[in-house]
Amino acid sequence: MTSSTIFSGVSPISLPAAATGGNSPLTLRDMLFFLRMRWLWIAATTFAFLALAGSYVLTAEPTFVANTQLVVVPQVSGSEAQRAFAEDAFIEGQLEIAKSSDVVGGTVTALGLDTDPDFVDQTPSLQDRAKNWLTGASSEPDTASQEAAGPGPRDTQPQQQIEDGRIHDRAVATLLNMMGVRRIGSSTIIEISAAASTPQQAVDIADTLARQYIQKNIAMKANASRQYSEWLTRFVSEQQRGLAEAASALASFMSNPRDQFKLAELQSATDARRTLYENTLNQLTEARQRITYPVSDATIVSRATLPLSKARPRSTLIIAFAAAVGLGVGFALALIRHAGDRRIVRPNQIADAGGLPFVTLLATSRTSNGHSARFLAAGTGSSTAAAYPVIPGMAELSATVVGLRRKRRVVIGIVAVNPGGGASTIACELAVLSSISGAQTLLIDAAAQKSSLSKSIAPHSSTGLVDVLDNGELIRTAALPLTPTLKFLPLGKVVAVSPAIRLSSRRTQLSFAELKKEFDAIFVDISAFSASPDANAIAPELDGVLVVTSHGHTTIDDTMHVIETLRNVGAEILGAIINHAPKRIES
Repeated sequence: MTSSTIFSGVSPISLPAAATGGNSPLTLRDMLFFLRMRWLWIAATTFAFLALAGSYVLTAEPTFVANTQLVVVPQVSGSEAQRAFAEDAFIEGQLEIAKSSDVVGGTVTALGLDTDPDFVDQTPSLQDRAKNWLTGASSEPDTASQEAAGPGPRDTQPQQQIEDGRIHDRAVATLLNMMGVRRIGSSTIIEISAAASTPQQAVDIADTLARQYIQKNIAMKANASRQYSEWLTRFVSEQQRGLAEAASALASFMSNPRDQFKLAELQSATDARRTLYENTLNQLTEARQRITYPVSDATIVSRATLPLSKARPRSTLIIAFAAAVGLGVGFALALIRHAGDRRIVRPNQIADAGGLPFVTLLATSRTSNGHSARFLAAGTGSSTAAAYPVIPGMAELSATVVGLRRKRRVVIGIVAVNPGGGASTIACELAVLSSISGAQTLLIDAAAQKSSLSKSIAPHSSTGLVDVLDNGELIRTAALPLTPTLKFLPLGKVVAVSPAIRLSSRRTQLSFAELKKEFDAIFVDISAFSASPDANAIAPELDGVLVVTSHGHTTIDDTMHVIETLRNVGAEILGAIINHAPKRIES
């Protein structure tokens, strides 16, 4: 019996026995109850995800993105459909060229990114460490021999070059992941974007990528023109030889012309050779000009500007995503917890499982006053109605018990499933309210395991229930009058066997049948079921038993075990009480 707990509200709920067949549909009230019970799980999980997202947003290095735009002029011809197809193919090819290793590698070299820690991770990853370890393990004999022979300058230089190449390749791979090239719509404009830890570095990388792409385009065109020029040079030489041969044949024939038709044919062949030679020579001149003065197919139309804000991490998006995921995970965890939670939180859990006629919900609150402040001193004869504070809600439970009394349920035992359930307090409150209504009431303390009632009401009593069981005449002096209509029979000193077990033998001097002739209501406080077998022994001797559970602590399995066990020994379960319920559950 906890002396610091008082009842702040009672909600007796009369529920029918469990219905058979089919599951009850999910109602809005069930969903609201679930949210009231599990909101802490949902809130805690959401807060945890928000905390993780917030810590990431605060600690993550910001990334800035700059964009450079170029216009590409495709050199295509043909019909409109052919030009459109060729133009798309040409643009796609230019996109791949802009992402080529030559362009990206040139940017890395131009900006010195292979020495930037943001692009070259100086700390090897676990995978690199494993590779290095395996490589070192396989080359241990060679290393040992090299150390024995001493390092030479010829070996040091290739190793340094290999290491520099690895660092350069790592920087190129990092830059490829931090850049993007795309075509804007169906136009011929290409946008090159670059990400970096600082705005200026992002601008420098984007502009350098554009310049490297243009240089690559010029180099490719110059190389193509050079190859074309070399082929034209060989072709011009061949044409020159052919023209010389044709001119020589024409001159030889003209020195001794015999056939005018043959002369015309030679003259025509010589003119054709000369025309072809001149055209080829002109093309060679143009090709050499393209080599000397190359022109790119792309031109920068918009250079990169300093970004005004960071592109990553996107704080708002991350926080919103974390909140959504946290709510979802919290809701799922709350559902799992709610589905697997066997603790009693609602009256219908006991009513449906045990088929009880009523289940009462009691809410509690804490005060600094103990039980001694609620009880009247023995023998004062004061008016209880004036001295006893009426506890809101307890009257409804008392009215339910009065209804049971009309059905000749006079002797009622109150037993808790587990210790600390508040059965002693409930028995005391019911007895007090019964006496206030004018009924002659007797409160018996039979809780041998923890006689909190006796310690609170009559701590100095010399006789009690134990003595009355041996001598029935002592009931006159052992039952202490608290009010004109309320008497209390303390436990007394238990030697070996508890009073409850002795009463079950029906060979004691105390008889409930005789007590019923004097009292209208008798309430018996019994030790908790899990702590003592007293309930099994005395319950069949009572008119009925009220089972007390603790909200959020007692499981439905333990409660059903108590109910079924008491029914098996012949006890009548009048109802159940869910004690210590939060105020938000009262409704």
